Formats: sequence, C-alpha cells, structure tokens
Amino acid sequence: MNQSGRFHFGALVAFVPLHAACLLLFWSPFQWSYLAWLVATYAIRMFAITAGYHRYFSHRAYRLGRVSQFAMAFLAQTSAQMGVLWWAGHHRVHHRFSDGENDLHSPIRRSFWWSHIGWIIAGSSKEYDHNAVQDFEKFPELRLLNKYHRVPAILFGASVAAIGGYHVFLWGFVLSTVVLWHGTFTINSLAHLWGSRRFETGDGSRNNFFLSLITLGEGWHNNHHKFMFSARQGLRWWEIDITYYVLQLLQLLGIVRELRTPR
Repeated sequence: MNQSGRFHFGALVAFVPLHAACLLLFWSPFQWSYLAWLVATYAIRMFAITAGYHRYFSHRAYRLGRVSQFAMAFLAQTSAQMGVLWWAGHHRVHHRFSDGENDLHSPIRRSFWWSHIGWIIAGSSKEYDHNAVQDFEKFPELRLLNKYHRVPAILFGASVAAIGGYHVFLWGFVLSTVVLWHGTFTINSLAHLWGSRRFETGDGSRNNFFLSLITLGEGWHNNHHKFMFSARQGLRWWEIDITYYVLQLLQLLGIVRELRTPR
C-alpha cells in the first residue's frame, strides 16, 4: 500500500466493519422513513465536512467563535473520517503539492484507487504534519478531540440507534457513513480526473456539476484550487453550492463571521 507496505489499522477499524455491515441491509425492510434518515444524516455530516473540515479548518475561509469552532469539529468527526487536526493537516499538504510528487492522494501521480481509498488505509497516512496546523494545534480542546476522534462517531451512532432502533441505525449511521466516505473521497479522486477546467491551476483539479450536488458544493474543485481561501466555491449563479448558502444563513444568525470570497 505504501513504501513500508503497512496498513493504517486505525482507519481499517472502522472502514472494513462498516462496509461489511451494509450487507445487513439485504435483511432489513424498506421504509421511506429509513431513506429520510439516510439523507438527513448524510447531509448534516457532509455539511460539517465541507464547511468545517475543509473550508474552515483547512482553509480558514471564515471565522467562528471558540465554542462554535469546537461544535463544528465535533460534528465533523461524527463522519468517522479521523480527527479534525489530522484531516486539515493532510489537506493542507495536498494543496501544497497538488498533483505533484509529494501529493498525498493524486490520481494523476498514482491511481484512482490510491486517491480514493488506498492512501487513507496506508500506514503512511497515520501521522500528520503538526506544523501545518499550528494555528489550530494551540487549542487544547481540539487536540483532545483529535486524539479521541472515534468518540463523536460512536456517540452519533448510539444516538441514532437509541432514537430510531436497529433498522434506523443501519440506514442512518452504517449506510450513511459509508456513502458519506465515498462522497467525500470522490473529490480526491474523480474531481481531479472528470470535469471541466475554467482556470489553469497547475494541477488536475476539475469542476463537476454532479459531484457538486453530492458534496454540497465541493464539486467546483477547479474553482476551489484557484481561490483556496474562498468560502464560496460555486462562483457563477448556476454553480450550486449548498454549503455556501448555509454559511450565509449562519452569518445572518451571527454564528459565522467574515466569509471570504474572491469578489
């Protein structure tokens, strides 16, 4: 999988069992309410990834207070995509070397499989560059949350089970988390291979309408690589960016401040 040939067993602890647990859905009855749980738990956590992990913690595209910052990090970690500092640290390195030799997950330099899944479960992904996220490492609550990164996901899954029962747990946590993983991973893989390019950015980033829908706006990836600091990734009126629309609402409510945009 990597130069040392070792796996990141911490990532595999969640990755393999939840994928396997999706098979239980074949013995689970279908109800429209279960589908509603799937959509809701996917959308809420995708927003936390796109607005939190990505646009805030990785790129500081807007400002949050300390309490709301912790809440965003906690909600993002219910996605079971490692800790907030781990995520932001890896993503900042990706932008520093985008599609170059030192890019962590370039489908151009390596392969689709590597960029989509391989790099995450490889042993080389276990650690992150602490220097890359010094601005957030200074917060002890974020360091604690990052250290115990599984706790928010476990609490989220337990809450879904407690509220809805076994079948809701399968749809609203197990399947939702797996679909959420692959939705997120498409930006590392497909968004560097499939779509159009408005800007010459020195990498393979592309804009893709379909990916923007399933990731609440992250599919405007070429736009993002041109304006990495921007909270807005859909730059034209028809480029749907649901994450940005929600951030605008949160700004009106006084939760979010100083949304940065290219214009």
